[in-house]
Amino acid sequence: MIKPLVEKPQIPKLKVSNQKSIERAPRDKAAMATATGLPCRGGRRTAMAAPKGARPICAGDSGISSATSGSMAATAKVTAIEIACQPHCSANIVVRPSPRQGNPVSVAMAALSRGARSMDFWLLTLSFGICGFSTNGLINTHLIAYCADRGIAAVTGASVLAALGVFSLIGSALSGWLCDRFNPRVLLFWYYSLRGLSLIVVPFSEFDVVSLSIFSIFYGLDWVATGPATFALTNEVFGRRDTPVILSWIFAGHQVGGALAAFGAGAVRSTNGDYLLAFIMSGLACLVASLLVLRVSRHQLAVASAG
Repeated sequence: MIKPLVEKPQIPKLKVSNQKSIERAPRDKAAMATATGLPCRGGRRTAMAAPKGARPICAGDSGISSATSGSMAATAKVTAIEIACQPHCSANIVVRPSPRQGNPVSVAMAALSRGARSMDFWLLTLSFGICGFSTNGLINTHLIAYCADRGIAAVTGASVLAALGVFSLIGSALSGWLCDRFNPRVLLFWYYSLRGLSLIVVPFSEFDVVSLSIFSIFYGLDWVATGPATFALTNEVFGRRDTPVILSWIFAGHQVGGALAAFGAGAVRSTNGDYLLAFIMSGLACLVASLLVLRVSRHQLAVASAG
């Protein structure tokens, strides 16, 4: 019997023992939080593997626009920066117990039940809801329309929003670095206070290219900076094991706040003919959030249970 010239390759099997997960040691905390700020703006990263000899996808293939190509390049640069921020020495990696397992719905509801009994959970949820109220709901949705109301071309307004997004990348990375060196409560106080003041002041500015450029830089640096600080504070209060699920519920508050502002600011514009009241209300809400975060407890309320 003639054997085939090319034998089927043997694919080695990977064995996972003790069902344990790997995470960075506490001494790598600075690198962890600094990198935490990066994907907050860069979004979810996806690892892709291509067959050997496959032709890479070009910007012109299948109608992929140059804007999409630029976005992919920016994401690749963010990923490279994040990898550079993290040490790769095997001595800095320790093995810790795996996260809570079981039915996802049961795990989520159990975390919500535990968080709902804590005032800190509601303080974090409400403050992060105001974050969404003043960013995704107001600026993301209505800034270009507000610029049009003030006689600024839509393209110029979109450019301001794009510049704001670029500076938010810098601000989120810087916030992650600061969270390892300063109290996240104090950082959140300043983030929300400065954001609130900027939202109150900008409607009364000249609202020209210069003032909007200053606003895009200042507001952009503050845009996602609340993310790493909120994550660090939640981790401090609820512990590493429960924080991922509890933080998901807190983030749901962020989305609810954004939805309320998206609808509310549009209703204000339709009723009053301008966005002035919407900006002032959002600014005042941020000032309230700056006081709420100072009320979060300074001790860990609970240790991960054995269940």
